[in-house]
Amino acid sequence: MAAAAPPPPPTPAPSAPTGLPDSDSTPVGHPLFSRIRLATPLDVPNIQKLIHQMAIFEKLTHLFTATESDLASTLFKSPPFQSFTIFLLEVSSRPFEKDSNLHSQNFTPIERIINLDHSLSDPEAETFRNGINGDAVVAGFVLFFPNYSTFLGKPGFYVEDLFVRECYRRKGLGKMLLSAVASQAVKMGYGRVEWVVLDWNVNAIKFYEEMGANVLPEWRICRITGPALEAYRDAI
Repeated sequence: MAAAAPPPPPTPAPSAPTGLPDSDSTPVGHPLFSRIRLATPLDVPNIQKLIHQMAIFEKLTHLFTATESDLASTLFKSPPFQSFTIFLLEVSSRPFEKDSNLHSQNFTPIERIINLDHSLSDPEAETFRNGINGDAVVAGFVLFFPNYSTFLGKPGFYVEDLFVRECYRRKGLGKMLLSAVASQAVKMGYGRVEWVVLDWNVNAIKFYEEMGANVLPEWRICRITGPALEAYRDAI
């Protein structure tokens, strides 16, 4: 990380992801290089750790049972965007190395430079190294999959999880992740992107509303799981 220096004038928050700035743009202050790419089976250990941290944040660790084996056996069984899909958010203090293995015909990684006023300290950087780029650290993820709107007569995406690790929050990275999903939905001609938010998470609710999302208080989640789900196995 760069040495401490007098902070430059504040810069505006990043807009929706459109790739790197023009080649003649020079990062100032403390640049944080960020990248959104499709996750692969090699990312399962970091994905499992992110989900556990999310469960802690949401005060739902009593519901968390997913192991690396569980995730490895259920994710990555279908091409991206046809079933469960994960965008992984990575950050680095230096530009990412080019890696053709991260590109596919369905998605090209999104890269953006965020100019911070101060250097950023990540106490878990070594825990979340991705093993592909030596200086890159996994900072968050979004998991989503197709659903369908009979009212629109179009498919959409349902976002199951959106999470950014604590030290990287309030820097536009959550917006970058959600914008990547919305951009993919538009690219595929889908009609909407939807998700749920905990009613006590006022910061998240404000964030989503500022992005133009409608928070629908009249809807409630209905869920059957565990023993209740097993009870229906022979109900037909």
